[in-house]
Amino acid sequence: MNNNNTGYPSPQRAWSMVFILMLAYILSFVDRQILSLLVEPIRRDLLLNDTQISLLMGLAFAVFYTLCGLPLGRAADSRSRRGLIAIGILVWSAATAFCGLAKNYWHFLIGRIGVGAGEAALNPAAYSLIADSFPDDRRATAMSVYAMGVYLGSGAAYMLGGLIIKFASAQGDIVLPVLGEIRHWQMIFVILGALGIAFTLTLLAIKEPARRGAGAGVAIPVKDVGRYIMSNRRTVLLHNFGFALLMLVGYGMGAWAPSFFIRTYGWTPTEVGMIYGSIVLVFGCLGVVSGGRLADYLRKRGYRDASMRVGLFAAVLGLPTAFAPLAPNGTLAAVLQVPAVFFMSMPIGVAAAALQEIMPNQMRGQAIALYSLIASMIGLGLGPTAVALITDYGFRDPAAVRYSMVIVSLIGLSAGALLLGRGLIHYRKTHADLALWRPATPAA
Repeated sequence: MNNNNTGYPSPQRAWSMVFILMLAYILSFVDRQILSLLVEPIRRDLLLNDTQISLLMGLAFAVFYTLCGLPLGRAADSRSRRGLIAIGILVWSAATAFCGLAKNYWHFLIGRIGVGAGEAALNPAAYSLIADSFPDDRRATAMSVYAMGVYLGSGAAYMLGGLIIKFASAQGDIVLPVLGEIRHWQMIFVILGALGIAFTLTLLAIKEPARRGAGAGVAIPVKDVGRYIMSNRRTVLLHNFGFALLMLVGYGMGAWAPSFFIRTYGWTPTEVGMIYGSIVLVFGCLGVVSGGRLADYLRKRGYRDASMRVGLFAAVLGLPTAFAPLAPNGTLAAVLQVPAVFFMSMPIGVAAAALQEIMPNQMRGQAIALYSLIASMIGLGLGPTAVALITDYGFRDPAAVRYSMVIVSLIGLSAGALLLGRGLIHYRKTHADLALWRPATPAA
């Protein structure tokens, strides 16, 4: 199929846009995940426990990510998507720099809230741009390439963070003009914030594609959105909660993996950053792209539920990897992280692609925002905190984090597989009914 002959942007323009959006996603995940590698020095300097750290990593970010996501998702369905992304990057980058100036827990909490609010602008607008730039049989792959930013960003955060920590620790505290003396972990946040602000200039290279579908680009009443979602509530809920439980496992394991290697096997932050970061970067990206390619392959073979089906495969195949933290030594534990990261990354791109395929164009941003609300509250909000609560109040021993990780993984993957499996038949019906959908209320 030739994009030019079907009204889509040229492949060069479409993939250039995906690359820029992926860079923005990488930047967002570096800012989001760098905290995981800096747990120990931040705990020491700000006198925090695992539960407080988990709230900074998860819930504080997730609450405002979701609260801001719904109005921003609606704006992405009718306003400039490039402009929304630019504003979001400026906000989360300034908030990241503010984290570097934190003198206590509450300062850091405010900064993480700002990061969550800013990052809420990215996904609804980015997925909408990609959906309007690629035909159906290439969309899952394109979205999965964009979603590689999750693992490129996380891997870069671990690897670069580990190297920076090693270098900065050798230098001692840093004295900057105006800011005065700051710790090395604070300097990392300040640098990342400055890089993000500078990055917004690259968005000028994006030319928005035409919105596709009848009435596309015109805001429709919220009641029409609600009516459509309610008429397909089984599909939407089983999709959203099924994939959210997989996100719970992914975020929970990713947040505590560095501390797990440090506490269980005595690794240094630099060793964790280079070894675990390399695994996340390489096999996370392979998993995301493989998930998208598999979904596109299944779709060409006639499976209308291809993207949902890939999520189910990932959950079932990932179940044995839940026991990876019980490995007797660090080397084996790291090796077992390869399949764990691979299978947990497969659903990232296809989850969004599945929604785009069953939603009218006028609702795509809002659908992604609703999914982000549920996935973020369950995945990002509860994932790191569930592990921390079991460690702090169940085992009452920081060294037991490995057992907490296993428990959360087994519960999340089993429940996620059950919901996604039940959702297949409902998804196929919604997919078939979409062609007949018309807004009940004339567009305003």
